[in-house]
Amino acid sequence: MNERNCHAFFALSSLIVVYAFASPRKPGTLALTDDSQDSPGEASWLPMIRGVNSILQQVWPWVESGPLRGLLQPGVINTMDIRLPKPATHQLKELAGLCETAAGGEEAVAAYREAVKALQKCYAKIFTRAAVECEVGTAFTWPVEVPDRYIQLLNARAPEALVILAHYCVVLHHLDGYWWMKGWAEHVMGNIYKELNAPWREWIQWPTDTISRNEKCLVWRPLSPDMVASQTPGSMSSKISSQTPGSMTSS
Repeated sequence: MNERNCHAFFALSSLIVVYAFASPRKPGTLALTDDSQDSPGEASWLPMIRGVNSILQQVWPWVESGPLRGLLQPGVINTMDIRLPKPATHQLKELAGLCETAAGGEEAVAAYREAVKALQKCYAKIFTRAAVECEVGTAFTWPVEVPDRYIQLLNARAPEALVILAHYCVVLHHLDGYWWMKGWAEHVMGNIYKELNAPWREWIQWPTDTISRNEKCLVWRPLSPDMVASQTPGSMSSKISSQTPGSMTSS
């Protein structure tokens, strides 16, 4: 790649992502499409997004000043000081606690910590995103930032990794207005539910509720603290659980 053709490479790789998400979904699995040769446990769409980023990083200065610059995520912002809605903040704290007691040794614990930290950043970026910023680019920062070890644990269907992915589905749900992403959050959540046994399903109560009620919980609104606090998880909708065996366990 060079300064002349990098824009075409970036455009092509981005269109491949759109095509892949728009293709018929593979039922009962985290794999990408019905034609995918991946094993049932592999979420192949995450490495795909990471691959686009690896291309982009090689030519970032040129693309940043080129005709496709509007698709890029803006520069680094301090997301740690951003106050998210209380339900989201609570869930992130719960996930952080889950990481510390995770199975798999210190290497797995460290991978889960990094994945939750990246999720907090992604939540904050979505929550504070300006209307002129590309929502897709913002939402796809999480797959880029999670460590390789987390992807391995997810492909092995480790329950902690699946729970973290379920909370990322809240971000994916914000992309539901794009025709090629329509229903993807619900699809992934339904398959995560099938992978988890009853005790672990309690950990995905909030993201399932949020998606079932079609809430965009990370859209910024000038709410008072009392109004934000009132946005707590309610009863389960049957929309997602109807695609899965049995009913959801309440938290």
